[in-house]
Amino acid sequence: MVLLHFFAALRRGDLSAVATFDHGTGAAAASAVEFVVGECLRRGIPVIAGRSPLSLPSPTAASESVLREARWAYLRAVAEERQAVIVTAHSRDDQAETVAMRILRGASARGLAAMVAPTPDVRRPLLGVSRAEISRVAVAERVPYVDDPSNEDRDYLRNRLRADLLAAVERARPGFTDELVAIGERAAQWRAALADLADSMGVQMVGGAVVSDARVLASLTEEGLAVLWPELAGRASVVLDRRGIERLVAWTPVARPGQRMPLSGGAMVERTANTFVLRASGSAAD
Repeated sequence: MVLLHFFAALRRGDLSAVATFDHGTGAAAASAVEFVVGECLRRGIPVIAGRSPLSLPSPTAASESVLREARWAYLRAVAEERQAVIVTAHSRDDQAETVAMRILRGASARGLAAMVAPTPDVRRPLLGVSRAEISRVAVAERVPYVDDPSNEDRDYLRNRLRADLLAAVERARPGFTDELVAIGERAAQWRAALADLADSMGVQMVGGAVVSDARVLASLTEEGLAVLWPELAGRASVVLDRRGIERLVAWTPVARPGQRMPLSGGAMVERTANTFVLRASGSAAD
């Protein structure tokens, strides 16, 4: 609500609509949507409310990833329909938590950038502001808001991480949250440098596919390929897991023209006479 409050006050002309989403997790989620709709109507702001198609027997029946995917699919559909970008209220604490979760899952430097990494259709203006600061502003500005009770539910990893692990580490090592944020920022800088390197190697987007010079890729070391392939895949909105990266690294030096390698999610890499072509699932062939 703080984001809505200031965006409406300072950039009302850029505000296409507020999109709010009921995850289908129970009465609290439905009530929160009603609250947002009511506030928007009171302020004269266009509002669009959606609801998850999932039928959940309990608030925690779906995983965090399932709920997140449903939410983002809805937001992107609304943004596409209105030819708008998505603006979220993710905070500095959200970024630190995401970095910590990715460390626990063994993410690469690319993944550790988390929400600092640029996303073409998303803006996060509050990413440098702490959750506590946002709460203080809400009180000072008398911005009405509701607390989501699911944030206290330890069935979700993020909540356990926030309430237990990160809180304990912060007490034992004050400033640990700042360190996590710094890791994300350094990873984002590394990721940007890698993107520049790929550009300098002549990597191109052709009809939704990523096209790379085969001679250049075949000349790289295993370590170089392990770093570069996730960057190339990301340009086609393909996320490579550890196994996919290992397979591509081993295959690249020995691939012959006409050979293909399938990847998870229906993606495909093809070796042509002079290039490697990476396509996402459903991407048309040249």
